[in-house]
Amino acid sequence: MGVTGVPAQRQKGAVTVLTTDELARRNAGFADGGTFAGLKLLPSGGLTVIGCVDPRVDPSHVLGLELGEAAVIRNVGGRVTPATLRMLGMLAKVVEARTGGSRTGATHYAVLHHTDCGITDLAAFPELLGDYFEVPAGGVDAKAVTDPRAAVAVDVGVLRRELPAGILVSGLVYDVATGTVEVVVPPERGQG
Repeated sequence: MGVTGVPAQRQKGAVTVLTTDELARRNAGFADGGTFAGLKLLPSGGLTVIGCVDPRVDPSHVLGLELGEAAVIRNVGGRVTPATLRMLGMLAKVVEARTGGSRTGATHYAVLHHTDCGITDLAAFPELLGDYFEVPAGGVDAKAVTDPRAAVAVDVGVLRRELPAGILVSGLVYDVATGTVEVVVPPERGQG
């Protein structure tokens, strides 16, 4: 505990590096609970969340997900980039290998962006963002990096165009100040 009674990791401005010993201790508690037993590789909720690496926005906590309910992909800004699409293609092959086919009808992709995202600070670096999105620096404005609601709509549009027809895609924005999620783009099946 810190001097304020708040764990040192949570004191404003304080940074305590978690050690591997601490991680192993925490894992022992997890392992003792047995919640992992019997879980399958494919998410039981048919859900894949694409979200940001920001530690305030862990999709499992923010969305109340149980272990095994969803696959979670995290990157800077929670963006659907060409690298994200390549990863989704690889995951589709894993599904095919495990099931002997696809699970298109039982699949929901939820794009989760959030307020106060660090990617907005990168708007001053269009070349960097151009590399990230694999577009010319002049095309970065179309990615709406300074507006999470517009950005989530952009990314949902990409998924609905690029994924096979019939996959459900939605877009959410989490407010880091209130802890609430807004459905910005309601679930709808992509046209592929």
